Amino acid sequence: MSAPPPGRGRVRDFGLVIGALPPGSHNAITDVPGIRVGHRTVWRGEPAGPDPVIRSGVTAIWPHDGDLFRERLYAGTSVFNGYGEMTSNIVIDEWGLLGSPIVLIDTTHIGLGYDSVVRYMATRDPEIQDIDVVIPVVAETDDGFLSDNRAFGLSREDVWAALDEAAGGPVQEGVVGAATGTQQFDFKGGIGTASRIVDIQGSSYAIGVLLQTNYGSRRQLQIAGAPIGQLIDDLMPVRHHEGSCIAVVATDVPLHPRQLRRLARRVDVGLARTGSVGNDGSGEIFLAFSTANRIPRSTAGPSLEIDVLVEGQFWTQGSPFDVLFEAVAEAAEEAALNALFQADTVTGRAGNVLHGFPIERGLDLLRSWHPV
Repeated sequence: MSAPPPGRGRVRDFGLVIGALPPGSHNAITDVPGIRVGHRTVWRGEPAGPDPVIRSGVTAIWPHDGDLFRERLYAGTSVFNGYGEMTSNIVIDEWGLLGSPIVLIDTTHIGLGYDSVVRYMATRDPEIQDIDVVIPVVAETDDGFLSDNRAFGLSREDVWAALDEAAGGPVQEGVVGAATGTQQFDFKGGIGTASRIVDIQGSSYAIGVLLQTNYGSRRQLQIAGAPIGQLIDDLMPVRHHEGSCIAVVATDVPLHPRQLRRLARRVDVGLARTGSVGNDGSGEIFLAFSTANRIPRSTAGPSLEIDVLVEGQFWTQGSPFDVLFEAVAEAAEEAALNALFQADTVTGRAGNVLHGFPIERGLDLLRSWHPV
């Protein structure tokens, strides 16, 4: 195949509904107002040819449509298993602030991604690196099973293209951008996204999740509680290639950094529902941010009024955080399955193959496991 395979459909296209909460209009992270997503897919070379085989790319997320350098957002991080990297996570843990676009890339090029975002922002604002530095968020998973990482096939222009082409609305999923070369439960992995709409005391809010999936062993795969991975023991790669999962959670619920860290942690629940146990060689690293408050770098006075969701309610009266946690778990689970369903078979370096999940076969097994 001389080009990336197109998406095959989302889980809801096949009649499979995950969870009980309603999705947003796009069922994507872009259902949170102001969020934009862009991809740059890099697909070069064929296994039998003379050139390096590149199956890689970049995915960029803009958290709001203003000036991120001057108007930062509250954010929090969580780690399910830590064999991976997300830059700026120490800043977010210390300050609770996100001040850059979020770039997803492969492990080999995380330094390139960091340098490219700094240069991108500096060329557009002459005061950056003068009045303050940029410490951008760049996260990675390894695509070395399909992509020849020793060829260093990505460029600064690829990162800039993903940033420039970011848009709202439907988000392309599957074999695209930063997930062009990834695996998922020994099938082909991909980009996946989903959203949920929640009501809190008469106010409607959106929660969106985007995943770069590259995690799980075949026998662990579960769909709607059924052990599908144990029932499909063929279509295996020549060797298992561990590789991480990055999650970005966005919401317009007014939350402070500690609350957002709690929200990010609930991605664990969604991935666990698909069978993940946070394998030792996998970097499950999650970031959550809220668009509700913009935190300026300078103010007329020493304080700033912010909105924040009330926490620590009497447990007998119920907590609004329960529905937020449920929304993140549902959206993460559905985003992971969207990535799995959308991603079709890819052949990469040395003839290595990751097969697309056999959707109809899997659905037949699911029906027999859950007879109606």
